[in-house]
Amino acid sequence: MIYLRLIGALALLLTVCTVQANSDVPKSEFGPDDEIGAANRLSPAAVVQAAKLVKTGKTYALGIETGPDTPAYGPRKFQMTILQLDDGVGKPAGTNQATGNDDMMYTYMGIGSQIDGLGHLGVNHHYYNGVHAKDFVKVTGLTKFSTSNIPPIVCRGILLDMAAYLGEAILPEGTAFNEKEITGAAKAQGIVIQEGDVVLFHTGWMNISESDPKRFMAGEPGLGMGGARFLAKKKIIAVGSDTYGLEAVPFEQEGVFFPVHQEMLTRNGIYLLENMDTRKLAEDEGWEFLFVLGQPRFYGSVQSIINPVAIR
Repeated sequence: MIYLRLIGALALLLTVCTVQANSDVPKSEFGPDDEIGAANRLSPAAVVQAAKLVKTGKTYALGIETGPDTPAYGPRKFQMTILQLDDGVGKPAGTNQATGNDDMMYTYMGIGSQIDGLGHLGVNHHYYNGVHAKDFVKVTGLTKFSTSNIPPIVCRGILLDMAAYLGEAILPEGTAFNEKEITGAAKAQGIVIQEGDVVLFHTGWMNISESDPKRFMAGEPGLGMGGARFLAKKKIIAVGSDTYGLEAVPFEQEGVFFPVHQEMLTRNGIYLLENMDTRKLAEDEGWEFLFVLGQPRFYGSVQSIINPVAIR
């Protein structure tokens, strides 16, 4: 009898723990069928307003060049194969002697400059809007939350130079910036974070990807949990940084694993932009700009390699 009671108590405990974990994923404010999260805040009016920020026409590629030597979160890798069709081998086609090449890539989608979609990280197998993995994760691709479904992200973008604000050329790994630091940097730059923004952080960490790739992937400065919750309340669309994983590593709390990813993607539907090259934008003090991203529309993709553009 005691044995049965212990079994029953254990089962109840497991059920309570599961319910608590599952209830940690709220339903979307945009409805039970919502699959695009914060992208619902995009609008034609916001595009028109953001376009007014363009004064010089100068453009900044925020994506890095991606190749076999790009530092990547293991076991991710990139491989390119050029397929020789005719060039140098076969007879040219037609009277105009046409020759050419084709290419084939074997790559993870989450390598180099990338966007994390809402199917990337969850809580106890539950993802954005409370959807369970069994209901959308398939070997052939995600049936919900594919990055191919994200509409073009065209809106106001802002850059917060956390390295300058904290007095470092390159912030040390594990440095977490939260509400105090974010609001301080914004005030110093004369910037107000608004609903519908894309917020980027400059930490200087991208320089290490070239000089010390192993260190680049071993840790990073980044967004802390307090900062993530602060930005979520601001109702931004996406947040990004010049680091491989956006958030501070080592993590603020021992025993957790990418909690900022869960806070932004799973609980708030806010997209993550990683490995953003913010160096030239920071050098020019481009704190406010028109942000433009039309990501590749690969069906069922969890993440996607991207090259967003800032226009001033």
